[in-house]
Amino acid sequence: MAAKGLKEELLTTGRELVRTGLVVGTWGNLSAWDEEKGGFWITPSGMDYLTVTAADLVLVGLDGAVLEGCRKPSSETLLHRAIYRGRPDVRGIVHTHSVYATAHAVCREALPGIVEDLVQIVGGSVEVAAYAAPGSTALAEAAVEALGARSAVFLANHGLVGVGPNLAEALKVCQVVEKSAHIYAVARQLGQPFILQAEDIRAMRKGYLEHYGQRP
Repeated sequence: MAAKGLKEELLTTGRELVRTGLVVGTWGNLSAWDEEKGGFWITPSGMDYLTVTAADLVLVGLDGAVLEGCRKPSSETLLHRAIYRGRPDVRGIVHTHSVYATAHAVCREALPGIVEDLVQIVGGSVEVAAYAAPGSTALAEAAVEALGARSAVFLANHGLVGVGPNLAEALKVCQVVEKSAHIYAVARQLGQPFILQAEDIRAMRKGYLEHYGQRP
């Protein structure tokens, strides 16, 4: 996708985060990889998703250099850069502060594989990265380590990061994790949740990656 299309998708996704309550105010951030320019477009620091424009987005290279844009990039640029460097398959990243996902981050408790859409899209449980200060190199490194090959990770006392082969998939990851965290909270009030078996998780993840949806 060309830069113009990526920018429009970032703006639309940012508004969707606000509309659905995955973020409030100016917190959270998102980015999309630009193949042609060899860097990632990221939202600016501390600007309202409802008023930010394409001109406010910033293009950052894997070396951390600002390639295009006049705004200060998100305070979590190091986090996004570390994920793109460590996961070449990732082309979209969404970081949210949604309520039920962040409750797991606050308790520093992983979300186990409890429902099929969660394990299909994430690849298993959602683990918690070791605590580190927001915007720090230590946080970026901890997030990449805890993320592993999966599509989501909790940042301790902070929030959720979802990744995918494109921005739309990264957003979907965050939506499914938030819904699953809500389900898990309710299920524990009703009784003891049953966790899906490892072999079932592997089979459902494989089916999602290879067969789910409309394919040529």
